[in-house]
Amino acid sequence: MTVEHGHPHPHDHHDHGSIAGGHGHSHPTGLRGLLHGLFVPHSHDATDSVDDALEASRDGVRALKVSLFALLGTTIVQFGIVLASGSVALLADTVHNFSDSLTAIPLWIAFVLGRRVATRRYTYGFGRAEDLAGLFIIAVVALSAVVAAWQSIERFFTPQPLHNLWWIVAAGLIGFAGNEAVAVYRIRVGRRIGSAALVADGVHARIDGFTSLAVVLGALGVMAGIPLADPIVGLLISVVIVVLLWGTVRSIGSRLMDGVDPHLVELAQATLDGTPGVVSVSSVQLRWVGHRLQGTAAVTVTDAPLSDAQKIAREAEHRLGHALPNLDDMPVRATAG
Repeated sequence: MTVEHGHPHPHDHHDHGSIAGGHGHSHPTGLRGLLHGLFVPHSHDATDSVDDALEASRDGVRALKVSLFALLGTTIVQFGIVLASGSVALLADTVHNFSDSLTAIPLWIAFVLGRRVATRRYTYGFGRAEDLAGLFIIAVVALSAVVAAWQSIERFFTPQPLHNLWWIVAAGLIGFAGNEAVAVYRIRVGRRIGSAALVADGVHARIDGFTSLAVVLGALGVMAGIPLADPIVGLLISVVIVVLLWGTVRSIGSRLMDGVDPHLVELAQATLDGTPGVVSVSSVQLRWVGHRLQGTAAVTVTDAPLSDAQKIAREAEHRLGHALPNLDDMPVRATAG
């Protein structure tokens, strides 16, 4: 006897206070752990998630709106100082800041598309648009690294004097403050709604913040009598961008290949195992579609009438809805043992 039951979860609200504890897997510690947390943050936290799909999309769009205008403001201030100072490192940083603000636009469109209902052609809906926007973010970040490197190399052969060095320092500090504020906001919202693309966009902003600090170092180097400090810093910015981009590539690539954090699978299996009447768990499959989870599971239940097996399957799905707040649908197939 096999019972399969679907669980329409996206608009149900649950109390997640009972979900506690760690992730059950380790992360790097020390300096490596610090850098991992800064530039490869988790895109999902089961203890602080939004379980309503529409609310999650609204939160994502709101985060993009706020951060877009904040970064545009930062970029305008920095560009004005570029014109007054002639700093190629600051120009590289300004270009990167501007590109970062533009990446919010396709991601914004993707969140709006993700709200559309599934069609006969796109039977799983349009959530994948969000991950495609993540690929665009990667391409823009890589392009900004190339532009920064090209400008810096050119200044090695045609050096130009810098002016208003203290203004450059001020612009770098403004860039760092603006980008870090945006990064914290995007990453926090991205983790809460389970959006790898929004987290990636937050990491992009964080990279911009640290490159802005590098601009400050370049200006201080010029003040100390090292005229090539500015293009050297501009070139280092390009190298750092490429290195840190790898974490984002892995995150987005994993989503496109239906990869999930093993902790989520372990959590789903433990939840099913803890459901009264479930004897064993045969299989658990999960995948992200945008910032929403979908999956299937198969369990063996106690030898009981069909109606009891259906109740056990429904209870299992209900518990999964509590344990995985980002879950849209996860039908459980129950087989009597």
